Amino acid sequence: MHKQSHQRTNPNYTYRKGSVFYFRRKIPSDLRCHYNRPVFIQSLRTTSASSAEKAATILSARLDEQWFILRLKHNPTPASKLLVKPQGQSELPLMSEILEQYLATKGRGKADLFFVNAKRNVGYVFSSIGDQNIDLYSKTDAVTFRDWLIDKGLQSSSIHRVFSSVRAIINFSINEFGYSFSNPFAGVYIAPDEEKEKRRSLKPHELRAASIACKKEDDELRYLLALLVNTGMRLAEATGLHTSDLFLDEQFPYLKVEANNARRLKTSNSKRIIPLTGISLWAAIRVKAQHQEYCFPRYTTDGKCNSNSASAALGKWLKNQCEPGATIHGIRHSFRDRLRAIDAPVDLIDQLGGWSSKSIGFGYGDGYAIAKAHKYVHQMSNELERDCITSS
Repeated sequence: MHKQSHQRTNPNYTYRKGSVFYFRRKIPSDLRCHYNRPVFIQSLRTTSASSAEKAATILSARLDEQWFILRLKHNPTPASKLLVKPQGQSELPLMSEILEQYLATKGRGKADLFFVNAKRNVGYVFSSIGDQNIDLYSKTDAVTFRDWLIDKGLQSSSIHRVFSSVRAIINFSINEFGYSFSNPFAGVYIAPDEEKEKRRSLKPHELRAASIACKKEDDELRYLLALLVNTGMRLAEATGLHTSDLFLDEQFPYLKVEANNARRLKTSNSKRIIPLTGISLWAAIRVKAQHQEYCFPRYTTDGKCNSNSASAALGKWLKNQCEPGATIHGIRHSFRDRLRAIDAPVDLIDQLGGWSSKSIGFGYGDGYAIAKAHKYVHQMSNELERDCITSS
């Protein structure tokens, strides 16, 4: 008889195959008609002996429960009442334990933002309805959680993202460990926000007026806005810049957008190089002359970028320079529109703005050289800057 070559580590039906632990338990002879094999085998997806033992204990208990139910179906007795689980009791892990397993398994190769978002969203669960055994959360809990998020001031789009994250974590446990309960966070109604006016691009004359005002006021907050005009950066990207990210002595001056200890980037495409021209080059020169570690120390210190504060201050100021409906993010929309208007290649526009692109060659060197990128950005800004000079 062929001998089992895998090492048994404990009497709890686990063994190790390579470095990964597996669960193995024989199906009782009277119940084998319900299965297509005599032995139940499942990977525990862990290399930790203690985690494997814990998962195996849970899995074994679930099998015992399932087999008990199958036997009752064939031999009904008054003991069917035993099938009702006492309220408030569970052998399944806590949400915090599942989160740990989820991050360890699903987080491989993921950016830091994946971990930050998952921990924040589950933290919301703990703050509102507590850290419970995952099968003890009810639909009432889920609705309470939704209402808590609404009271916290989150928009419906944000609440949808939070629920999607929490659902994914619980579904992970159901799929990975074979738990048999319904996900209570599925199907919860989230009312849409009241329809908002779509963010619009700033019009050329609004950009001109704002640029002229920036030069007149000539301070840190205005440098920040001016830097956005011809770079199309997201506000957080600009607010978190190091002065070492500005390269002003090159043939074609440029700035580099990359993650640092004060702020992360939104996507992998966000890491990029953007030529500096016109009003944005003026702002970069002013900022560099301050000889600070960060370009905007009023809003960014070591380890923290407060772009929300910058957004509030700039948004209030911009309303006095532009027509109703103008927003800071509208500058980014106008950046794309202005490049389109001069027939810049679509993949270059995506490259400069950090937008996702289907182009194979993406990024300087593999994509567009800095000289060609500068040509289009300079052409885009030339008319605006000429009008600013004649108007100032």
